[in-house]
Amino acid sequence: MGFKKEISEAAEKIKDANSATIISHIDADGITSEAIMRQAVSRYAIEVKSVFVRQLEPMTMKYVPEDDSLKIFIDLGAGQQNLLEERGLCEDEVLIIDHHVSQDVETQYTQVNGIKYGYDKLSAAGTGYFVAKEIDDYNTDLAKLAIVGNVGDMMARENCGLIGPAREIADDGVTHGNVEIIKDDLNCYGLSTRPLHFCLSFSDDPYIRGITNNPQGAQKLIESDSGIKLKKSNGKWRVWEDLSSEEKRSIIGRLALRLHSEGEQTDRLKAEHYIFPDERKYTPLRNASEYATMLNACGRWVKPKTGSLVCCGDRGEAYREAEDMLRHHRSVIREMMEYILDTGVTELSHLQYLHTGDRFPDTIVGIGAGMALSKLKQGLPIMILCYLPDDPELVKISMRANERMVAAGIDLQAALLKASEEVGGGGGGHKIAAGAYISRSAEEGFAESVNRILKEQSP
Repeated sequence: MGFKKEISEAAEKIKDANSATIISHIDADGITSEAIMRQAVSRYAIEVKSVFVRQLEPMTMKYVPEDDSLKIFIDLGAGQQNLLEERGLCEDEVLIIDHHVSQDVETQYTQVNGIKYGYDKLSAAGTGYFVAKEIDDYNTDLAKLAIVGNVGDMMARENCGLIGPAREIADDGVTHGNVEIIKDDLNCYGLSTRPLHFCLSFSDDPYIRGITNNPQGAQKLIESDSGIKLKKSNGKWRVWEDLSSEEKRSIIGRLALRLHSEGEQTDRLKAEHYIFPDERKYTPLRNASEYATMLNACGRWVKPKTGSLVCCGDRGEAYREAEDMLRHHRSVIREMMEYILDTGVTELSHLQYLHTGDRFPDTIVGIGAGMALSKLKQGLPIMILCYLPDDPELVKISMRANERMVAAGIDLQAALLKASEEVGGGGGGHKIAAGAYISRSAEEGFAESVNRILKEQSP
């Protein structure tokens, strides 16, 4: 069976349902996945409700209703099919739409998953979009949300843009009119909202000496070296999106010269960006990466339904609440980064790690780890361990790498999966970002086990 056949069967299964329950994850990919499917299902006049879970495991299976609705598991489920079997869910009442490695079980659940067809740069939201489009072509307006899910799940990072089926989705958005693709632009975050010098200073892919983590250095390059004004005539900060093409070329050219003088490659200096012209300028909803951050903030602070409402068009109360969570999210992330840098990490041969105990919510440690990575020893993945407030017997593990590490053979998903299974835990994710859960009794020596596996991955 091919990918298109899986999509077609899934769409037919949804259209045949009398009611549906969507069970999804709480990150940006999970929230956009839920919003895409909920709108597609409800537009087909099928009664639908949603459930968000931090992870699909025995304790959260209780949130899956015991009724006759079609259970649509999206952005989860593929690797937890044993739980569905144990619950007694049969083939007819389950549909899995996922992009994680699938688990072999006896029950042949209907599943749409691009992994086995080599589509490893397609998120669950992207996969769900194809199902939604198969249900009705009218759903091409949802391509915008699928782009947010793809970008939020780092499907665009390795290639500095979406590729394969994910790029096809972006093209659908352009055709529909609510997506604009900006090619060969600066590979940086915050292009729609951050003041120019802060935007450049947060750039760490590639790492630019004197600019990355250095707002003063970025300001000098913009104002003194390039002669470009940081502020508009009304006194407000300019953002990257405000610049003319000539101004952008000038700054990118100077950044390229810096990289070249350091003997560094410039191939990652430019990237493709996805702008949403139907959203207000200078808001987090203006481009895919910042939209995804807002949704992540909603999910990490246990308000995924607020994020879903924003995805479905609420620009009133839900959006204001999402903005508040985003501000709080960024504040705590900054606090966590400062803690990591002040406390320091333990360095092993192929890994650097830190245990934060119960100091920070387990829902944000992975994000903090990713942001701190550029400020620590280059070339080593980072691992953060923390305790869960609602389960004192478990330890959450979050790991982050960058594209150069992955290109050199690092696979965090494989490493954490193997290390956690050795101690009776479980893990998953992607090569560049992964997570796991282990018992407290197994945490001693766990970092050394992961380090050993990462060493085995090295050429």
